[in-house]
Amino acid sequence: MADVKTALSGIPVAPDRIEALSVYHDLLLSWNKKMDLTSVPDDEAARRHFRDSLLPLTLPELFPEGLKLIDVGTGAGFPGLALAIARPDFQVTLLEAQGKRCRFLRAVCDELELKNVTVAQERAEVLGQNSSHREAYDRAVARAVAPLNVLCEYLLPFVKAGGYALCWKGPAVLDEMTDGEAAAKKLGGQAEAPVSLGEEGHVLVPIRKIETTLPQYPRKNGIPAKRPLKKDK
Repeated sequence: MADVKTALSGIPVAPDRIEALSVYHDLLLSWNKKMDLTSVPDDEAARRHFRDSLLPLTLPELFPEGLKLIDVGTGAGFPGLALAIARPDFQVTLLEAQGKRCRFLRAVCDELELKNVTVAQERAEVLGQNSSHREAYDRAVARAVAPLNVLCEYLLPFVKAGGYALCWKGPAVLDEMTDGEAAAKKLGGQAEAPVSLGEEGHVLVPIRKIETTLPQYPRKNGIPAKRPLKKDK
């Protein structure tokens, strides 16, 4: 427990939630011995995964109570599962295409008896066209998934008007902003200035959903990454 508790210093997380996050941390390290969940060394997981995922909770204007949130390409559950554990008032869908990772996520949810989490095994391009999920969320989030313009096409179709797509990024995102802003506009969003998270150049890029996303987006499987939306020349 000490590792996670220390890593989350300064982040508003209740003590009982820190205990639950510690159980998640231990399960991650245990399962990672059997399957490829993370390449981060064990002694760095608390800081590089848990702290990084939860640092944006210091921005309460972006994380008000009662959010309905989807984490696209959640992998081993970052940031979505960490957010769901830290904030039980959130309703969280974890979207992941790989079955083995979904089995891990469900095992953590079962161990912690989480009632506010749904695990969906699917691609973003498919679920983003599903009427039960399209423009149904207050927030769509992603961490270490794709360049900003590609993320816009993955995330914005899930976000209702007035909501946000939130992208965890490093300092290199500044090189992605021009095409990211253009992609956001085509998809009904407006990219805002990156918000510094105060550590190692990490930032959060908020993209506000202004209007409905055109029905042709997201495009078919693989197309957003192969032919990403860019600024018109």
